[in-house]
Amino acid sequence: MTDTYVGAIDQGTTGTRFMVFDHSGQVVANAYEEHEQIYPEPGWVEHDPMEIWENTKQVVTDGLERAGLDATQLEAFGITNQRETTIVWDKQTGKPVYNALVWQDRRTTDRVEEIEAEEKVEWIREKTGLEADAYFSATKVEWLLDNADPVKLKRIRPEDVRDRAEAGELLMGTIDSWLTYKLTGNHITDVTNASRTMLYNIHDMDWDDELIEEFSVPTSMLPEVRPSSDENYYGTTDSDGFLEAEIPVAGALGDQQAALFGQTCFDEGDAKNTYGTGSFYLMNTGEDAVESDHGLLTTVAFQRSGEPVQYALEGAIFITGAAIEWLEDVDLIEDPGETATLARSVESTDGVYMVPAFTGLGAPHWDGRARGTIVGMTRGTRREHIVRATLESIAYQTRDVAEAMEADSGIDTTSLRVDGGAVKNNFLCQLQADILQTEIVRPQVDETTALGSAYAAGLAVGYWDTLDELRSNWQVDREFDSKMGPTEADRMYSRWDDAVDRSLDWATEE
Repeated sequence: MTDTYVGAIDQGTTGTRFMVFDHSGQVVANAYEEHEQIYPEPGWVEHDPMEIWENTKQVVTDGLERAGLDATQLEAFGITNQRETTIVWDKQTGKPVYNALVWQDRRTTDRVEEIEAEEKVEWIREKTGLEADAYFSATKVEWLLDNADPVKLKRIRPEDVRDRAEAGELLMGTIDSWLTYKLTGNHITDVTNASRTMLYNIHDMDWDDELIEEFSVPTSMLPEVRPSSDENYYGTTDSDGFLEAEIPVAGALGDQQAALFGQTCFDEGDAKNTYGTGSFYLMNTGEDAVESDHGLLTTVAFQRSGEPVQYALEGAIFITGAAIEWLEDVDLIEDPGETATLARSVESTDGVYMVPAFTGLGAPHWDGRARGTIVGMTRGTRREHIVRATLESIAYQTRDVAEAMEADSGIDTTSLRVDGGAVKNNFLCQLQADILQTEIVRPQVDETTALGSAYAAGLAVGYWDTLDELRSNWQVDREFDSKMGPTEADRMYSRWDDAVDRSLDWATEE
């Protein structure tokens, strides 16, 4: 196996990455391409699916070329993806009927409030483990079937979108199934992505007829659901395609479940937090789907071929890394690397709190109408204070979720594995350890999302044989122990709830 590898397509919110891993879990190829963020109206977020597909082909080609590898050296592909982002496309032509509606998109908030008024929230939670929220795919596909731009559609076919869907001409899926379709021609998703649609029953492990009826989604549109690591493969690439090789697509996981897998959190009680566009704190709960009483989600963690499903509790925080991007957008910083230096240049925020609720608040608050808020400013407030308050907001939101996680699971977190782009920031990692009063552990390979999907695919084709092999690959880069006393951590955190209260229910209709 010295000259064969496993490839991972990591299709994220802001861009697409391709990585190749060797048997020891080390990176041997890496290529990345950003895609456009489309904001047609306030609270709406879209991506162009064809741009994502073209970028996927580009990064795979570039990554192999730069590393001097041939596609035939890949034993398998794994796919990981921004979850909940929803596409509807033509079964025959493979062309999308409209842009992808991104997980951050809030246009279906009114529909969610209808569900709340009809007292169906608990009914949905019992089936799916999810909160009724615009975050998930069900209301997105419903909106696409009812509202996709008819002018744009007439350039493809004149028929109404919903009529075409009912006739079996259209397919829907999350980004993993879109890429699988483009790579193999097969319409397949995995259990983790299915569990994020709000159409899938995580106890029966099947599409739920009652939810399908509630959201008026024709069953013919839905992909086949397979294990995350599938010995039967999702399909193979076409030897006449852009790679000119037949490579099995053998694994897929939603990005946060992929990070859990890449962090080798295979056992009950293992937990990780990924700091990307948002932050996602997951704890493996084993074969039990633990219900949350504190605003967390119950979700599918992963499944291997022939093995029982593993579940997880999840705290989904919508905006963390994206808050740092906002600092760039408004010219408070020129580069994310500046944040640590600026934050260290002041002893505190001088009482400033920043709540980055740009697309509402996720766990444990679940308020789609919350909006970004900065409170506590005075004439003495400088950009350094706002930058530090932004970093502190990431740590505070994580503590919100950590406390909910401990209350639901009964497990005290003494060590938290972290990954994602933001954990390169040592100041943030130390701040997180201080605010949580918990050891923070950063692995050597911090692109654990891509690594997790590679592990899933590699296990399916026998590139790796056991989970113990993967555990032995995991290596610590650095550990951060709390240097702050609990009294001071509690004092700083105590006013966070006050700041959050001021952000709630802000985006009301005129």
